[in-house]
Amino acid sequence: MRINLKLTTNKQPVPFEYNAVLAGVFHRWVSDAQIHDSLSLYSFSGLRCGSTNKSNLTFPEGGEWFISAYDSKLLMKIIKQIQISPEVGYGMIVREVIVCENPVFKLEERFMLATPVLIKRMVDKKYVHYLYFDDDSDLFMTETMKTKLNAAGMNDESLKISFDKSYERRKVKLVSYKGINNKVNWCPVIVSGKPETIAFAWNVGVGNSTGIGFGALI
Repeated sequence: MRINLKLTTNKQPVPFEYNAVLAGVFHRWVSDAQIHDSLSLYSFSGLRCGSTNKSNLTFPEGGEWFISAYDSKLLMKIIKQIQISPEVGYGMIVREVIVCENPVFKLEERFMLATPVLIKRMVDKKYVHYLYFDDDSDLFMTETMKTKLNAAGMNDESLKISFDKSYERRKVKLVSYKGINNKVNWCPVIVSGKPETIAFAWNVGVGNSTGIGFGALI
């Protein structure tokens, strides 16, 4: 399930690197340390419908933000907390919540990204970031998703996730989160498997660190 949040206009400038603020808002609404410390079976987009200038972002007509989760009860809890504390940051407030049920998916779907995909593995006691053109990237995305499926009590041996390398505007970006630079991928993904598995992926996102704003799908 997904909730789309309509936001008011910002009253303060929004910096380009705001992921940590959104993650903080999400966990304030959830208010559950166990979810914060566990495998992320949820994802969220960045702020949408804004414009940029040389130093920051602005949302003169208001912004949008979506949160998706495998567990619909988590989203219902968030909606209740939004009613109590609708502040998002930078003077933006949630003015409307739209609940979206899972779409009906086929056996294979191509998704654009709401946020870039981060793929990382520990190698020789340090994290290595993998990019869309690396041989192991598709394997690692699939591996991570199978781990999340197992955590939700699901299984799909037919699952496969891959980057759509034919996308002409594919690129690698450098995104900072709390001062740590991450090499991330801006490239659509193709997910094949059972329709319910694809719905799961649409909700939880792909790659690593979906719980702090990476790998959200549209």
